[in-house]
Amino acid sequence: MRRYHASTAPPVRGRGVFSGTGLIVTCRAATLAAPAFPLWSYTDQPEAAPDALSAHILQTSHGPLSALDQDFLTKVRPAGLWELPAGRQAQAKGTMPTVRTAGRHLVEGHRFLDVRVRDVAARLGLPLPDEPSEQRKQWLDRLDAAQGEDYDREFATIPRLAHGKVFPVVAQVRASTRNSLVRELADEANTTVLDHIMVLETTGYVDFDAVARDLAGGSAPPAAGPGTVVPPPSSPSPDYTLPPPAYSPPPDRNGTSRTDNTPPGL
Repeated sequence: MRRYHASTAPPVRGRGVFSGTGLIVTCRAATLAAPAFPLWSYTDQPEAAPDALSAHILQTSHGPLSALDQDFLTKVRPAGLWELPAGRQAQAKGTMPTVRTAGRHLVEGHRFLDVRVRDVAARLGLPLPDEPSEQRKQWLDRLDAAQGEDYDREFATIPRLAHGKVFPVVAQVRASTRNSLVRELADEANTTVLDHIMVLETTGYVDFDAVARDLAGGSAPPAAGPGTVVPPPSSPSPDYTLPPPAYSPPPDRNGTSRTDNTPPGL
């Protein structure tokens, strides 16, 4: 029986030549097709389309204002237009100190954001709504009708759900915007929304199961049921304070950044 080493084994006629040629042709074809692959593979995905970043863009001196940026600005003010009265109402109707504290946070936070968003919109030439949406008016009607502990549950659950829905939107705007004013406002909105989420949860009345179901289904805020809430803490709540708003202060004349949180010009 004759044995061949790898270096001396006779080639298979025709087959080896065809395989080698085919491999070379295949590699060349793949090389030529490679630059076109990303364009072909993403053409059916709207977010990757070439015009996605330029659609509905408003050019401003502070950077491009995308459709998402515009939507964000026009939703910040309506949020405050219903949460401000809701917060004032909670300070008067809340039966627990934690509920009244949460109401104060909503008032202070959205009063601050309302001033900021109106200033940013004016500088960008963008009109803003002057009243809350019909859905938010219905939320206020529900709070108006609730009394006692039922009011505490409704107040904790409805704004907590609303803030949970807007929280990822703020993050998306902050991550993608090319406008410096929107970027600063997104920082401030992120700080305020997170503060409100935390202080509403501190009331002990947020129905997390209902919130999770609603966020998954995208429906209106659920009515808080008495059998699923966490009992409120028995000890008095601490006196929470709002975190300072996030700013990016310009460097001073020496080239060093300012260390305080004072808005420029104040």
